[in-house]
Amino acid sequence: MPENLPNGSQLASSVDYLILGCGSIGYNVLYELLKETDDIIIIDQDEKKVQDLRDQKYEAFCRDISDKDMLKDIPVPKVAFVLSSEQKANLSAVRTIKEVNPAAYIIARAVDSGGKDIYDAVGADVVLHPQEVFAKKAVHHARKLQSSRQAHKLFELLASWRGTLGIVTHTNPDPDTISSAMALCALGKAASKGNLECRILYDGKIGHQENRAFVNLLDIRMDRISPEALGECNYLAIVDSPGPGINNALAKDDRINIVIDHHPNDDVKNGYDFLDRRPDMGATASMMTQYMQELHVLVDKNVATALFYGIMADTRGFRRNTSPLDLTLSAFLLPLTDNELLAKITSQSVSQETLEVMGAAIRNRKIVSGYLFSNVGYVRNRDAIPQAADMLIQLEGVNTAVVYGITDQLISFSSRNKDLRLNIGQAMEEAFGEIGEAGGHSGMGAANIPLSVFTMARNKDVLLDLIIDPILHRFMEIVGVEEEEPNEV
Repeated sequence: MPENLPNGSQLASSVDYLILGCGSIGYNVLYELLKETDDIIIIDQDEKKVQDLRDQKYEAFCRDISDKDMLKDIPVPKVAFVLSSEQKANLSAVRTIKEVNPAAYIIARAVDSGGKDIYDAVGADVVLHPQEVFAKKAVHHARKLQSSRQAHKLFELLASWRGTLGIVTHTNPDPDTISSAMALCALGKAASKGNLECRILYDGKIGHQENRAFVNLLDIRMDRISPEALGECNYLAIVDSPGPGINNALAKDDRINIVIDHHPNDDVKNGYDFLDRRPDMGATASMMTQYMQELHVLVDKNVATALFYGIMADTRGFRRNTSPLDLTLSAFLLPLTDNELLAKITSQSVSQETLEVMGAAIRNRKIVSGYLFSNVGYVRNRDAIPQAADMLIQLEGVNTAVVYGITDQLISFSSRNKDLRLNIGQAMEEAFGEIGEAGGHSGMGAANIPLSVFTMARNKDVLLDLIIDPILHRFMEIVGVEEEEPNEV
């Protein structure tokens, strides 16, 4: 096969892309690259294939890619695709390219899934196994199709309703549940063309200073949940809570029409008109954003700002339980948000009580085998407990932090975890689920135990001291903490 180029053209000193091995995968890569540039050179050992490529005016060479001289007189590639079906030839080609141009970026095809480490060792920057790529792409499309169907099912359901939809947030609502309720209101209005009234219902307190600023600055209307308020609703939805009676003021046997949540739950209860639970998502606000995106529903500035902050807050600034989809949906929202409002929400001062709770958490901390426990005593603002847990997990030598305190109605636990071997949400549920509400994710968990379970003391601090040791002992058994003298650090 002659090596001269068509029309006697001369090769440049460098080329954007070099494709080694132009089978079906290589040809598809070529097709995609041509949408960007024609600065591409192809090397393949099949003479007929190379001639066909030349006939189509592509720069192609007939060479064995395992030959160390295969790059002779070939411009230096910026990016090389090594895509033949022969493992040894691919590995040899990667070595040759790295020797000739160590700065070249190499994407190599692994013939079997077990060969990726070998390619890494010889200098490949990205190693792809076609079957795995196809499988991931197929699963991605399946999930996208499922989410689209879910979005349209929800939209059609809301379009068919008339009257009032009560949207119930979880107890002591945070930005994720509030923004999700706002988005569901917007969807209800769009689907029903204004014929469905939506009310956001909550119980507990909005105690965290940023959460209060969030509600006030975005002028979010929320009503206290009550038997009267529930009686005025024709339909009920729950957002960011697994089901009725689980971290919300509803009874477990209340008739619920819609449940949208990102927390894991083994409840197999049927009978909801619409159920969407996705534990792989970092926030329920992400799910609501995806609905609006799929349905092409206009996202106004306040709703976009609320949803963006809801995702950001629930993922702790995209550092906790964040999926790629959370980031993609946040990127969709960001241009639609009010940056000035976001800045005001996130720059709120810390309340005196929150500061005192954090101080108590620091003073009372005890560390056992990398597990930190801290009793903050009686608190009026329960939101201060997770803030203290967020702070204490930062301490050197601490893998898991559990902060607990007592309110007028319950004992509240908040946990944070960096140990990859432990799912703290599951541990909290196993330890406290039988006597209260508990759950969470691998990186965070929470539990609430109602004081009605205990009757041995009236003084709150005394009660906490009396009962906490056996409760924590149960937790320590589950996570495998050795009984030892705690260290006060």
